[in-house]
Amino acid sequence: MRSSSFSALRWVSLFLILAAVALFTLQLVRFSRFRVNFPDGMVIADVPVGGQDRATSAQRLLEVYSATPIELHYGEEVIHLDPTVAEFELDLESMLAAADLARSQQPFWIEFWNFLWGRTPPPASIPLRASFSEPRLSGYLETEIAQRYDQPPVPAMPSVGTVNFQPGTLGTELDIDRSVDLIETALRSTTKRVVDLPMDRTNPPRPSIDNLEILLKQTIDIAEFDGLVGLYLLDLQTGEELNFAYSQGEDYPTNPDVAFTSASITKIPIMVSAFRRLDEDPDSETVRLIAEMIEKSGNDPADWLMERVLDPFNGPLDVTADMNTLGLENTFLAGQFFPGAPLLAAFQTPANQRTDINTDPDIYNQTTPSDIGMLLEDIYQCNMNGGGNLFAVFPDEFTQSECQSMINFLGRNKIGLLIEAGVPDGTPVAHKHGWVTYFGVMNTLGDAGIVYTPGGNYVLAIFLHHPDQLIWEPASELVAIQSEAIYNYFNQATQ
Repeated sequence: MRSSSFSALRWVSLFLILAAVALFTLQLVRFSRFRVNFPDGMVIADVPVGGQDRATSAQRLLEVYSATPIELHYGEEVIHLDPTVAEFELDLESMLAAADLARSQQPFWIEFWNFLWGRTPPPASIPLRASFSEPRLSGYLETEIAQRYDQPPVPAMPSVGTVNFQPGTLGTELDIDRSVDLIETALRSTTKRVVDLPMDRTNPPRPSIDNLEILLKQTIDIAEFDGLVGLYLLDLQTGEELNFAYSQGEDYPTNPDVAFTSASITKIPIMVSAFRRLDEDPDSETVRLIAEMIEKSGNDPADWLMERVLDPFNGPLDVTADMNTLGLENTFLAGQFFPGAPLLAAFQTPANQRTDINTDPDIYNQTTPSDIGMLLEDIYQCNMNGGGNLFAVFPDEFTQSECQSMINFLGRNKIGLLIEAGVPDGTPVAHKHGWVTYFGVMNTLGDAGIVYTPGGNYVLAIFLHHPDQLIWEPASELVAIQSEAIYNYFNQATQ
């Protein structure tokens, strides 16, 4: 009886042991399978990989990051960017190794023990590790997007029949540097893979100076002016020039330029020659003479100034020599202004020796639009930066302060006509005007100055000549119209 009971106990014990071994083995097999895959909650580069093996996780990461394009929006255009274009590459081995390390930080049997008790490890998150080529991405944006979809601005164009310009239109330009940053962020994201590409608005440029020339000549034709217009314009920001001689639809060459009687405009060269010889702080009498010569266009003060500061007898020749030294070979003063003043020399210049066109210039004083324009540029550059020909040709004989004084004198020449009449009230214009009348008949009219505007400063010299007679009102109004068109060219936003 005792033997039978013992035998049953042994069999029960043996069964329990076998059951325990089987259960242990089963759990060990389950744990081994569980340990082959990444644990629940594990995230690699923001991609859940819990319960997946290495190969499956790697494939999933490639699908999310490398196989999914970035959607680019540029205005109305939609472009799909393959990440491989930017040489975007996942560092899979590094991230998977980090995931393996994160899931196997504890010894096998301790992890198995925790598994048996249902103790799961805390979720682990492995950051993205990837690289891309910024130069390749920048090159793609430049050649495939910017060159294809950027919209250049359209410049303003002359408005036919007026002195205004039709407004241009803004352009668009891809901001490549900012785009690279935004696309890099999208390449490294699992969800935000749409990028609105940033663009800059580009202002329309000024019309070409050739278009301005067409507009100026159109205004001459519309005014039905049948004389000759000589014009010189210099953009003091860019150095771009416009120089033409135009009469009744015909263009004349300007090399050499056309000789005109300079009349009172020649007082600009006189002033320059005087300041060359003056100390920086001239006496009050000299200042008075300069002011009356420029502001009141006085002829006697011009003569007295030359006698006082230049040679008492040959002052006009000193002025001529200074101009020639500056390279202004078509500008001269051959005598004083008072009636009956002797002619001190007869000057032949490239301009007055032309045979194709003749304005019957005065043998006492002559210049060309380009000569007087370049002299004004010299004064401007001397004042602005201590540069220009005045400093280069006459070292230590001019100062910026003296050049500022010359501009101040020219700026106080207020007549409200000619160049001044074509610009808004309050626009600084440093200029000198002049005209010639014989027996009450005017044949030549001119104005030359520096105009200071919000859209840029420029030098402008305009001369009109008619072989029979210039009528003041239409002639002066034509100068004003030309001046207004040029102001509008530089200041289209305020025209």
